[in-house]
Amino acid sequence: MVTLAEVAEHAGVSASTVSYVLSGKRSISTRTRERVERSIEQLGYHPNAGARALASSRSNVIALMMPLRTDMYVPVMMEIAIAVATSARAHGYDVLLLTGDEGPAAVRRVAGSGLADAMILMDVELDDERLPLLRDSARPAVLIGLPSDTAGLTCVDLDFVATGALCVEHLAGLGHRDIAVIGEAPAVYERHTGFAERTLEGLRGRARDLGVRLLHRPCDPGYGPTSATLARVFDERPGTTGFVVQNESAVEPLLGLLRQQGRAVPEDVSVIAVCPDQVALQASVRLTSVSIPAEEMGRRAVERIVAKLAGDDADDVTLIAPELTVRASTGNAPG
Repeated sequence: MVTLAEVAEHAGVSASTVSYVLSGKRSISTRTRERVERSIEQLGYHPNAGARALASSRSNVIALMMPLRTDMYVPVMMEIAIAVATSARAHGYDVLLLTGDEGPAAVRRVAGSGLADAMILMDVELDDERLPLLRDSARPAVLIGLPSDTAGLTCVDLDFVATGALCVEHLAGLGHRDIAVIGEAPAVYERHTGFAERTLEGLRGRARDLGVRLLHRPCDPGYGPTSATLARVFDERPGTTGFVVQNESAVEPLLGLLRQQGRAVPEDVSVIAVCPDQVALQASVRLTSVSIPAEEMGRRAVERIVAKLAGDDADDVTLIAPELTVRASTGNAPG
């Protein structure tokens, strides 16, 4: 293992100069710093994490709070988590992953210890119980999600209100006047999870603007719940010709059930989904979709955390504009 003294000898500087370059505690000339950084890279030197933390009063760890629930689509959450971990390493940080549904207790545990320098929170609810603790904590935090009150908080998210509106606009533009929304599991709405509530807000608002009838029905994961939800939709609105699906687990069951009923996609019924591109492209009918920018959300959250750790105390909300890709599952309304 390469030592700090070996880096100093290779760069032709003192060991203390290498230490100052690593810690940033003293101003080092650009030329000297670059020479030390080249030696670190060429020799493959990795500072001891424990010693570095003691010297700087930092752990160089970011805590990622990602509660894993059975009613959430885990692959998307894991894609965000991987993006956070990859981006964090690029900035010299490791990630501590907290997957338990601990709520405020997890925030207290991180804020009251040296476990991590900062926090990134996922699965954000409109009135999230963790928020008062975050506002009072000295540790920087970023939310991947949007609560109802963003004052004193830094948030990164897809603009889900605009996402819902975009879905309705697309179907209405094709002549669909009766649209059904196959939503997330009921528990997601009972918790008032931000992304689901905001998508619904965008759907309903744009439907009112365009004079479109909208029916929203939550749906538990699986073929059986999807079948029951679809039967309920056609029982209540027999003239439904457009579907918006914000439930990745319901995508393939829905397409299969429509085929069984003799309803062709998109000739008889159009389907648009809010989902990762992989889900849209691998479906039995290539889906028109609004993509979930998981990698971008994770990367931007880390960039804001790094900026905060560097002294940027500004709180802000970053909303990523939705992008709709038209594929084979949407077409003109029949008749």
